[in-house]
Amino acid sequence: MFRFLVRRTVSALVILLIISALTFWLFYAVPRDPAQMSCGKNCTPDMLARISHNLGIDKPIPVQYWYWLKGVFVGRDYAGFGHCSAPCLGYSFANNEPVFGTIMDRLPLTLSLAFGAAVVFLVLGVGAGMIAAVKQGKFLDKFASSASLFGSSLQIYFVGYIALYFLVFKLGWLSQPNYTPITDNPFEWASGLLLPWLVLAIIYTANYTRMARSQLVEQLSEDYVRTARAKGLSRANVFFRFAWRGAMGPIVTVFGIDLGTLIGGAIITESTFSLQGVGRLAVASVIQSDLPMLLGVTVLAAGAIVFANVIVDAVYALIDPRIRLA
Repeated sequence: MFRFLVRRTVSALVILLIISALTFWLFYAVPRDPAQMSCGKNCTPDMLARISHNLGIDKPIPVQYWYWLKGVFVGRDYAGFGHCSAPCLGYSFANNEPVFGTIMDRLPLTLSLAFGAAVVFLVLGVGAGMIAAVKQGKFLDKFASSASLFGSSLQIYFVGYIALYFLVFKLGWLSQPNYTPITDNPFEWASGLLLPWLVLAIIYTANYTRMARSQLVEQLSEDYVRTARAKGLSRANVFFRFAWRGAMGPIVTVFGIDLGTLIGGAIITESTFSLQGVGRLAVASVIQSDLPMLLGVTVLAAGAIVFANVIVDAVYALIDPRIRLA
């Protein structure tokens, strides 16, 4: 198992290195001058000269990437702006702040949004799929299938605005979405993010319901499940020990991708509910042409997805020993 995890981790690091190199190349491949784009609206010739020097635009792109990559591990000095401590993902000249520090300020909100919503839609989706599979062909199965089909056709910005109007402004059942650190007040932390969690759950639960149902129905028809029933094992024992475990593999894989995507920045969700997370930071970076910040957010999002897949591989290997022995 240890060797399996080492191989997966090394592969993830190589993939992340390639992604960062390609992203960095695209950063400098834009038709406009990156220094001019990073300088902002109130740019002066002196600021433009300093930014051009700090970005190293006069050097070949491989050399510029080496300076950036070295800054991730040992930090980097920016003339006129100071020292950027490791891990240094660059310096936002639009905000006059290190990229990594700004992302870390926004990341707790995005993590809270991602993990809270993931718990809700995973429990609801898999639970509904399990009920539909057990009650195959009956009313609960048809209801869950119809509800999941309806839910999968909805969009976050549509459901979000409707939920805001009725549940917050019209009825007052929920508070306006906001973020309070969980260490300050756990109740306000949960109540402030409850509405975004529910909206995300409506969208994602539909997919997990359909996936869990189809996988469980398939597993319940397998020969080894029928053999276990023939040996006299209880229905619950057969379901959870054999069918449920066999069905979890694909669900875990998709869940890892979804969770990594949410951690990378739920742009639409954060914009809908005016939450200042990593997703809103990415939108602001595009509007302000803040390329160093946009580069850092892109690398963070890629890293979240890549390492979420490493964790998924580890969980998959625990579920199915054939994976780690292959």
